[in-house]
Amino acid sequence: MQDQRDSAVVAVPDGAVPGRHRVVIIGSGFGGLFSARALADADVDVTLISSTTHHLFQPLLYQVATGILSEGLIAPATREVLAKQGNVEVVFGHVREIDLAARTVVAEALSARTTYSFDSLIVAAGAGQSYFGHPEFARFAPGMKSIDDALELRGRIFGAFEMAEIAAASGREADLERLMTFVVVGAGATGVEMAGQIAELSKRTLRHDFRNIASKNARIVLLDAADQVLPAFGDHLGDKARKRLESMGVEVQLGAKVIDLDADGIEVEDPDGTRRRVEALCKVWAAGVQASELGRTLSEQSGAELDRAGRIHVQPDLTLPGYPNVYVVGDMITLDNLPGVAQVAIQGGRFAAKQIVRRLQGEATQEKFSYFDKGSMATISRFSAVASVGRLRFSGFVAWLMWLAVHLFYIIGFKSQIGTFFHWAVSFLGRQRGERTFTEQQIYARLAIDRLGSDFRPSADLGPAAPAATGAIDRPDDRSDPSDA
Repeated sequence: MQDQRDSAVVAVPDGAVPGRHRVVIIGSGFGGLFSARALADADVDVTLISSTTHHLFQPLLYQVATGILSEGLIAPATREVLAKQGNVEVVFGHVREIDLAARTVVAEALSARTTYSFDSLIVAAGAGQSYFGHPEFARFAPGMKSIDDALELRGRIFGAFEMAEIAAASGREADLERLMTFVVVGAGATGVEMAGQIAELSKRTLRHDFRNIASKNARIVLLDAADQVLPAFGDHLGDKARKRLESMGVEVQLGAKVIDLDADGIEVEDPDGTRRRVEALCKVWAAGVQASELGRTLSEQSGAELDRAGRIHVQPDLTLPGYPNVYVVGDMITLDNLPGVAQVAIQGGRFAAKQIVRRLQGEATQEKFSYFDKGSMATISRFSAVASVGRLRFSGFVAWLMWLAVHLFYIIGFKSQIGTFFHWAVSFLGRQRGERTFTEQQIYARLAIDRLGSDFRPSADLGPAAPAATGAIDRPDDRSDPSDA
């Protein structure tokens, strides 16, 4: 890639064969990575563009946040994963523009803008957290969609116990309830898994580590505006999960709609209209997703509609209307009520890759993407999970063993699989967690970047004058109050 600050230049991948079909893939998640792998033996040149340098195994993010796994185990470098695939070039950059008619994609890294031409395009940019029209909530309740989110939450969770220890040692008993209350918003799989792990953390891992507080007395609250835990799993498994959480001391509050939150707590509205406040320093947002903004770009050019979550209505074969060479896969799409799970992205990415190969070989392409549901699983605590596979329903230890096997199988790379297995052994058979390190930077960095504003673009100019020019970041002494996190 050439570096040019003022204008985009057209990049030609190293080793590209003149005249060979060019496939550009946007995103290194499940959809992007598996579509690239499916093109390994195809006579094409592949350019995979991603705003991160890693492939994220998102279903295990909550274990990074709660100290079970390191981020490296669930986020191997994309270049390493695809190093042996000679027809793929991996590029770091934020995609800023897509021109479907001109068949170009413009990506930006620092000040360098580069244009990539394509013959076929696979867009697998994924989704972020949705705050249902209240983006300001993100300041006090991080989501669970990236490594940055997980590391920030690790700092907030373990940091809350540290602040509680200081308060107790100082005789500030009135602050303990707020500091030792953890609220998880959203009773889907991510919320259930997070609430269960915070409960285990407080009652097993930390119970001998503090001198002035009893970590087992921490209050964990799981909120959801719906009337059921794990609604996608059905009533039976949802009830099983709820009972298990309650037996662990988690307060499950359903029909509770979040109407406001701040640094010190969260306000909810119950089904009868009653409003109440839960004082809590640490809050986790695990409710709702919003598709990548690239969906809007594609919608404007193709005429395809967007739903409320920003997902684009694709054709049955995952293409856009009028653009049979452009595929959209994974969390960005809405089609036949497909769930927002990893298997949809994996199968969609493979399908798109096979469609491209069929067209190049002059074969008929499939008219419709057919999703094979391999089931859904969620872990609640060690030795306890729920699983739905076809018409079969499992819970407890058997479901937990199934969950272990499936997740180990889909983690990318033997090194990560072995590392994950041993970390699980330490955490589940013992009571220790090997990844409890956190820093203030992990907690405050996102807030500092947010204060730079939506027009901020990373730059190679890291001199002292850069922050002062924006006037957006407060002095360290202005933001040292832990309650602001």
